[in-house]
Amino acid sequence: MLDPDLIDLREFGERYYDDPHSVYRELRDRGPVHRALLPDGRTAWLVLGYKEVRDALADPGLSNDVARSRRERGRDTSGAHLLLSDPPRHTRLRKLVAKHFTPRRVELLRPRIEQIVDGLLDDVERAGAVDLVESFALPLPVTVMTGILGVHDLDPTRFRAWTNAIVVSDGGSAEAREALAAMHEYLAGLLAAKEHDKGDGLLDELIEARRDDPTALSAAELLSMTFFLLVAGHETTVNLIANAVHLLLTNPAQLARVRDDPDLVAGVVEEALRHEAPLKLAAERFTTAGITIGDTAVPGDGETVLLGLAAAGRDPDRYTDPAAFDVTRSAGGNLAFGSGLHRCLGAPLAAIEARIAIGALLRRFPDLRPDGAPTWWRSSVTRGLKNLPVRVSVERTYMVDDRKSVVRELSERVTLLMPELREVAFDETSDLRDFAGFDSLVILQLLTHAEEVFGVSLMEDDVAIDSASSVGRLAEHIVGNRQAL
Repeated sequence: MLDPDLIDLREFGERYYDDPHSVYRELRDRGPVHRALLPDGRTAWLVLGYKEVRDALADPGLSNDVARSRRERGRDTSGAHLLLSDPPRHTRLRKLVAKHFTPRRVELLRPRIEQIVDGLLDDVERAGAVDLVESFALPLPVTVMTGILGVHDLDPTRFRAWTNAIVVSDGGSAEAREALAAMHEYLAGLLAAKEHDKGDGLLDELIEARRDDPTALSAAELLSMTFFLLVAGHETTVNLIANAVHLLLTNPAQLARVRDDPDLVAGVVEEALRHEAPLKLAAERFTTAGITIGDTAVPGDGETVLLGLAAAGRDPDRYTDPAAFDVTRSAGGNLAFGSGLHRCLGAPLAAIEARIAIGALLRRFPDLRPDGAPTWWRSSVTRGLKNLPVRVSVERTYMVDDRKSVVRELSERVTLLMPELREVAFDETSDLRDFAGFDSLVILQLLTHAEEVFGVSLMEDDVAIDSASSVGRLAEHIVGNRQAL
């Protein structure tokens, strides 16, 4: 017989997965903290209020080390990654990689992220109808993160299948164990190859740090760190991008506001993090001593505590009309990336990827529209779309009649092409469609608007608009007039 104070989450059935916010709202109306029976049969303390989640994230009485849990007490966690570690080990591991994910460092990645986004959107345009998760939201963060790490031959589809089995599934299913074993085998082989073929990525840097000082990073820690960076480095961002686009498509009035004011894209990202957090729950915590969360006393001795990041984002005590998606809302302080010591290391990278991706998608495809019903992953931990069918028109137009912003955006692409343009010496017969996916309409827009902005004619009647000659002159003019932009 169940404890009458124990809430059996299994009683909510599929609603717990398909409509988790209605479950959180129902439970939060009874109180912010509950002792719950999880779908996998374990018991845990479920925290759903914003203030309670925020305070618990910073509570030193909660440990991230699974060896402190009642269920796995004494387990060897010496090789665990930083998300499953406590200080001083967590501090040592985070210090090894933190400098690569500061806001200033990730801003330097902007040109590369924009280049990847443009290439992916070229493919979307050619297809017309796509699954935006598979075609855009997934390959972008995977490509960015593998570039940071120095891993250049990873198959995104196979990698996604592994991470889906590991991250999305509840409990230690046979599929999850097989996927984890396969990924560890792959990563071990990757690290072994890098020992003999040094590159310039973050993994190469970690291998070198271990070579210089074996106490800085054990072999097991190196393997788990690689696993953590690859999985955490893309999973949240995939869900963030797809969830944000889905929210826009299902809230046409908000989408119209963003089309009218592209500067609201930053607000889209913050509001999506609040409204539909990519992770429902933070990494499990375990009590090291008796603590109080809100008004609830939680015993010590390794009790499992689950902190509801998604539920906190819909707490009416923190947000007015929390069920509404409002891109103009001041959604700062959301807990989607956690808080305190274990705040998501890659939060700045995820945010800039999402802002660039969503902004470019809406600029490129003003008629972006659903092409079928999406489906959500069935998971207690993550909140992400399995697919997001969309359709776009192949004709390229621009979101707003802002000629100067159009020139600024497209001139960045031209500037990136300067080395290639100089190599062909602006040959009038060269077709710029060979460079970076340019097409005639883009170049015509660029040349026309640039002429109006700069007040100078950059086109000749007898020269094709997509020739290197026309855009070459424009590129040189832009470089000499950067301050005007």
